[in-house]
Amino acid sequence: TSALKVGQKLNEGKTKQIFELVDQPGLVLVQSKDQITAGNAVRKDQMQGKAAIANKTTSCVFQLLQESGIKTAFVKQHSDTAFIAAHCEMIPIEWVCRRVATGSFLKRNPGVKEGYRFSPLKMEMFFKDDANNDPQWSEEQLLEAKLCVAGLTIGQCELDIMSRSTVAIFEIVEKAWATQNCTLVDMKIEFGVSVKSGEIVLADVIDNDSWRLWPAGDRSQQKDKQMYRELKEVTPEAMQMVKRNFEWVSERVKLLLEPQASSRVVLLMGSTSDVAHCEKIRKACASYGIPCVLRVTSAHKGPDETLRIKAEYEGDGVPTVFVAVAGRSNCLGPVMSGNTAYPVISCPPLTPDWGPQDVWSSLRMPSGLGCSTVLSPEACAQFAAQILGLRDHLVWCKLRASMLNTWVSLKLADKKFQACSL
Repeated sequence: TSALKVGQKLNEGKTKQIFELVDQPGLVLVQSKDQITAGNAVRKDQMQGKAAIANKTTSCVFQLLQESGIKTAFVKQHSDTAFIAAHCEMIPIEWVCRRVATGSFLKRNPGVKEGYRFSPLKMEMFFKDDANNDPQWSEEQLLEAKLCVAGLTIGQCELDIMSRSTVAIFEIVEKAWATQNCTLVDMKIEFGVSVKSGEIVLADVIDNDSWRLWPAGDRSQQKDKQMYRELKEVTPEAMQMVKRNFEWVSERVKLLLEPQASSRVVLLMGSTSDVAHCEKIRKACASYGIPCVLRVTSAHKGPDETLRIKAEYEGDGVPTVFVAVAGRSNCLGPVMSGNTAYPVISCPPLTPDWGPQDVWSSLRMPSGLGCSTVLSPEACAQFAAQILGLRDHLVWCKLRASMLNTWVSLKLADKKFQACSL
């Protein structure tokens, strides 16, 4: 690792220290500690190697979120026990998102049985205040507090953005853990305001202290910090067991970054004059991490060749969506759809002079054909991604983050307009 010029310590928590980076303004070094704590540090112990385990876990989770398109403070892993992040002022709220009722929720809501599933997810907020054991807050309390963080006042807009983001972040991490047959039971996260950009980003860490994780949905197999919380007494043997669980998670978490299934879009164009339209589809597919193959074939002029190309991609078992790009009379999509069990999308390049007439050849189909028609190249790629995302969590995660980012940008645009009109 390249030598960093580490400056003064900016902050220290129970499990990490934050240092300024002298020659990289706007960035900090987040250094993990070998300490494990429970119940606001009422119980705390040293766990040899915990810093490296926690750092590895958090770096993988942040990489997953960042590659999906979630805005985070994480920049890159620096060493075994530290990572580099954007310098943020932290918003003193813990956001807790729950899929399954357990833990403190049951104490606060007597009568609810452990294992109750929340759909939609259950959101809770806790104000970070060790002296008062992090009391639960309502939205109204957060709004009334008028917190000002790095020059940003936390109002309704900021609250809504954090709340929406928490759900999206949970769903992405949940989807990824499901590939390892693990249930993400609940998770706590924190946001900060980037000192440089002034925007709200996911900050702090997400490691094995941040969630409950039940392999095969079975609480008795829990791999998270709950086991440490529940120890009757802390013995060296007990700590070894806790450490083994943490290691299990830090090994598995790398697998969350790997695609579960390869997939592709095969773009068939009726002639090379459609190539510009196809390039737009290919570019949009790339943003979801989906490889795109371009072929030229005419179902009018060479139907045997069209069906031969089709068979080429049906025979290797890779999940495939065919996209037919044919102007004028589109028989490419319907012919493909009538001869394959794979999904086919027609995305005809419409011209101003004949567009309204041409589109009917894609829309009016003989019976027995399930070919859909999408006119926008970007929307066509998105639809293909939604189909392939059913099998590949990394594609699904990019779709989920993109949905969130669209929502947030509308919210911020609205806030800007309100400010102007005032």
